[in-house]
Amino acid sequence: MHNKFELLARWGYAARGIVYAVLGALALWGAGTAATTEDALTTVLAQPFGRILLGLVAIGLVGHVLWRLAQGVLNADHVKNDAKGVVGRLASVGSAVVNVALAFTAASMALGNGAASASSSGGESEATASVLQLPLGNVLVGIAGLGLIVGGLIQVWRGLSGDYQKRIVLPSQHRAAVHAVCATGLSARGVLLAVTGGFLIYAAITVDPDQAGGLSDALDWVHALPFGNMLYTLAAVGLMAFGAYSIIQARYRQVDAPDTGDIRRTASRIPGIPT
Repeated sequence: MHNKFELLARWGYAARGIVYAVLGALALWGAGTAATTEDALTTVLAQPFGRILLGLVAIGLVGHVLWRLAQGVLNADHVKNDAKGVVGRLASVGSAVVNVALAFTAASMALGNGAASASSSGGESEATASVLQLPLGNVLVGIAGLGLIVGGLIQVWRGLSGDYQKRIVLPSQHRAAVHAVCATGLSARGVLLAVTGGFLIYAAITVDPDQAGGLSDALDWVHALPFGNMLYTLAAVGLMAFGAYSIIQARYRQVDAPDTGDIRRTASRIPGIPT
């Protein structure tokens, strides 16, 4: 390991993988009832030594938040400062913000404070309602929705094209099988992210926060489509595959963990912060 931060980053990918694998499994075997991330955390909590396991997941999710911030703010992946690189870094910061709530929920449940009172969709609605109250709030919500759609489509492209392999060195003896899992996971999650982005855009147009939704709502939407049972099953399997992809990242992704020098150099570019 390069340093302890790298260990925390890999731990974070593994924790995210556990959440998505359990989420997909709950959706697949839930008789058509879309599960939420809170349901996945509750399932982990119900296992033997559940509080310890969930505490480890919570620590990992905090690690994932810190790593995503390192990617976005410190440019840990050393991406170019062009439009593509800037968009990717902004997406990393957005991912960090989203995962803060999940890490907090996992930590609260592990400490015995109970599950989150609101469902996944309820949380999305409350957050959207807060933003809609701001000046030009509907524009901000619409931009967020557009960002999710673009990010989702990029994730689909990265999966199908194999672009994700730029930073993951897959074992040659299992490369074909592992690629199939990674491509399936990225594509499924990308489509569901795009659907949630569509929800946000509709909420912005109607100025109705109840139209916003999360992954659970996206799964419900897929289930209501023609051939919905089959598509829903594919989506649930895809979420499980994304969980596996995250665990593969934990093992094989190149992680250039920042050190104190990287932090000082970034801080030196911010006016008013002594170095």
